[in-house]
Amino acid sequence: MLRIAIPNKGSLSAPAVVMLREAGYRQRATDRDLICRDPDNDVEFFYLRPRDIATYVGSGDLDLGITGRDLLIDSGAPAEEVLDLDFGGSTFRFAARPGAVVKVDDLAGQRIATSYPGIVHRHLADHDVSAHVIRLDGAVENAVRLGVADVIADVVETGATLRQAGLEVVGEPILESTALLIRRCGAPANGPVSQLLRRLQGVLVARRYVMLAYDVRADRLDDAVLLTPGIESPTISPLHREGWVAVQAMILRTDIHRIMDELYDLGARGILVTDITACRL
Repeated sequence: MLRIAIPNKGSLSAPAVVMLREAGYRQRATDRDLICRDPDNDVEFFYLRPRDIATYVGSGDLDLGITGRDLLIDSGAPAEEVLDLDFGGSTFRFAARPGAVVKVDDLAGQRIATSYPGIVHRHLADHDVSAHVIRLDGAVENAVRLGVADVIADVVETGATLRQAGLEVVGEPILESTALLIRRCGAPANGPVSQLLRRLQGVLVARRYVMLAYDVRADRLDDAVLLTPGIESPTISPLHREGWVAVQAMILRTDIHRIMDELYDLGARGILVTDITACRL
């Protein structure tokens, strides 16, 4: 039986559960359940603290896990990314008092407060900079004001919380994080793992694409196909109406209205968009 770790709480938990349900896997009935068995797919899900997932997967006690790139790197566990799940995005940055730090080299000898020391140590090592990293749990924005640190390293969204604490973002992002499917380094991709990957990839494609159908005159077909080439190629069918064909193609969801407008200008009619709930490509 395949054993998979899922975040029990936090920003990754609900999207992970939704994605697995869309992929056809049973999920827990309530947030109080810590284990869910899916006998139809021969899978067992364990709902764990997000910070612990990489450790369990890296040790081989669990086969796969869903966690953030930030948590994977911070853990130092021997686990690797299998698939980017395209949710839970976050950006890690340094922040300090205005003018105190300009570039990474200025961090040398500074006290850096963070909840993610593993990420910060790796970043400093990559830039050959030596600094004192202080681990704090929870919010770190007040660490500079309270005299615990000279710089902080944390998730930055709008920067409003930092400005309230009298800080400004410094330098380029430390890390761009997103939710990942992970496994132990070097672990084989067996049948159940490959099936899970295909299903999750199908969900990702279904979320990004829609099916577009329209009718167009045959003499404008080449121009229409340039707009809707599809994943491999569009499906073309003759219509009872002479000189017209029906076309079906997958297009990016973000391009729906632009392409519909351009097709209409070409003379296409009966332009319809349909959501894709699942697919295998």
